[in-house]
Amino acid sequence: MPRPHLLFVEPDSPAGRAGLAPGDVLVAVNGVEPRDVIEYRQLIDDADPVLEVERGGVSLEVAVDKAAGMPLGAELSDAVFDGVTTCDNHCEFCFIYQLPKGLRRTLYVKDDDYRLSFLYGNFTTLTRFTEADFERVVTERLGPLYVSVHATNPALRASMLRNPRGAVSLRWLVALVEAGVEVHAQVVLVPERNDADELEATLAELALLAPGLASIGVVPYGVSRFSREHLRAHTPDEARRAVEIIERYDRWARDRRAPRAWAADELYLVGGVEFPPLEDYAGLPQLENGIGLARAFEAEFLGARSPSTEPASGFFRAIEGAPALGYRATRVELSGRRRPGPATAVVTSSYGAAVLRPLLERHGYGDVRVVEVANEYFGGNVGVAGLLAGSDVARAVADAPEDRLLLPDVCLSGGRFIDGVALDELDPRLEVVATNGSALRWAIRVGRAA
Repeated sequence: MPRPHLLFVEPDSPAGRAGLAPGDVLVAVNGVEPRDVIEYRQLIDDADPVLEVERGGVSLEVAVDKAAGMPLGAELSDAVFDGVTTCDNHCEFCFIYQLPKGLRRTLYVKDDDYRLSFLYGNFTTLTRFTEADFERVVTERLGPLYVSVHATNPALRASMLRNPRGAVSLRWLVALVEAGVEVHAQVVLVPERNDADELEATLAELALLAPGLASIGVVPYGVSRFSREHLRAHTPDEARRAVEIIERYDRWARDRRAPRAWAADELYLVGGVEFPPLEDYAGLPQLENGIGLARAFEAEFLGARSPSTEPASGFFRAIEGAPALGYRATRVELSGRRRPGPATAVVTSSYGAAVLRPLLERHGYGDVRVVEVANEYFGGNVGVAGLLAGSDVARAVADAPEDRLLLPDVCLSGGRFIDGVALDELDPRLEVVATNGSALRWAIRVGRAA
């Protein structure tokens, strides 16, 4: 079984005082070899745990003096120690199959692991979920979990997942909800496959899973120029129709304590439909699924409190998570390129531009130009900032006259864009800003004050 190592040890922590050091390989805690960070955290929560580690090929037992519940003060390299449960579906809409060759390794990992769902909000289809997994989730109360439903029609779901188990694996969703585990559902909407009548049927059947099913998010199929499938993106009319179906269901659900449902911001943008007010999103339970981002960002920009729009998991949930393996996006330093100047522009994707332009105009920042970056690297209907390539950004800002070019940090992982281009290779006027409304407003005001 692969073993994690310590990435960081706080010097004046129980771990640091006990002599643990970065690079130590974790073998066991109190004689138990943990399978994952969940079990590890349960073991180190005890008072005075004993850690078995390997250092330079030598096995050591380290007794840590600490109270029960007190943090150990060490960070591990991995979230899953016994190997991530990989996905054996072959979904016709899977974006991983649409990636070009040569990107960073973690982008090609397809996980279907309930532990990453619990830890990071990754969506799982449950096609590899087992009785043992169910017993652990229920016993240890590992929730909320995030489940990719796509369709409740068994034959359609099996066809879309290209896996016969897709027809029966939603039995686990029912079992989890009946056992009291909080679950959030996702539907990836594909034109002429699971939309229209099939979407209405899916929402109606999921409504029966209240109150355990907490929310339903409907997101559009994303297609890149590398796709080999026959599928296509939504037309504006199809996007509007989808929004109508979802909003009609949601109005019905509010009065009946059924699970709420929302359309992704992309469907509103494609369909040219106005976003619902922020309060309609009921606390934004699917914010990281691109649902309610625009309204939350606007609230932050205006100084209101809202759940943070900063990304918490990589460019989409099923890929990036723990620091070393990249299951979660590695943040970049935000302050390294700050240079006040009289003229400021915001660099973003096509969807980002559609949100930011009217926002800036409405609230007195019409002098701040939005540089819209066309995603030629992926093509298709890819319009989110998290998938911007460095090559496209370089082309878009080449003739920009502004002194400062503000770039959302969601574009970067470890200082590099998805195509491997490093920030340092691009225009020095680019300044990385945290992906939330308050950070953008502050960065713009810095320029105005110069």
